[in-house]
Amino acid sequence: MNWLNSQAFTLLGQRIIWSDMIGNILGLITLALGWRRSLLTWPVQFLSGLILFIAFYGHLAGSAGKQVVVMVVALYGWWQWNRNKGQAADGHIAPRFATWRERGAMVAAAAVGTVAVALLFKAYPSLSWDPWPDAYIFVGTVVAMYAQARGMTEFWIAWLLVDLVGVPLNFANGYAFSGFVYVIYGALVLWGMRDWWLRSRQASQPVLEGAPA
Repeated sequence: MNWLNSQAFTLLGQRIIWSDMIGNILGLITLALGWRRSLLTWPVQFLSGLILFIAFYGHLAGSAGKQVVVMVVALYGWWQWNRNKGQAADGHIAPRFATWRERGAMVAAAAVGTVAVALLFKAYPSLSWDPWPDAYIFVGTVVAMYAQARGMTEFWIAWLLVDLVGVPLNFANGYAFSGFVYVIYGALVLWGMRDWWLRSRQASQPVLEGAPA
């Protein structure tokens, strides 16, 4: 599987690595499926994590370990969506706004988790090249995926916050394809957030007595 870490081609003077390209293409597909609230979101996310795990295993233990967590959360998301499918009129899950308690819990978990993971990365330098931003992206990704698994519209905001750090970090670490793809990510996130936001608002509005369902 060494070919996953070899150069696929060069784009605008940047080396494009096979694992980076394949993982991000699958990430785009995952995001698009998440926008449509398709159950296939999670198997594709799992496959993306598996490919990146294979690419990192043996020389980037920290990155490989992070993909294991991503795959576990993907399994949780599949279980949650499979259990709650059919709630919406179109047969998919019904998006909702998180409660203030849930929002506070996720912010606290992100803050504490980032500090804890960053300290772990600093204690074991082989796990990460950039401990703090790497920890922020990793923990933010897990929080976003958890919120998505629970059907919370706020998961789109979490993805945007992750992208703000992820784009420059990917370019700095030589993963140019990730940086280019994040431009498309941003557009998909904004469109997906709008769709989920409107659906959540509609679901939260009370139905007047005698009005058609």
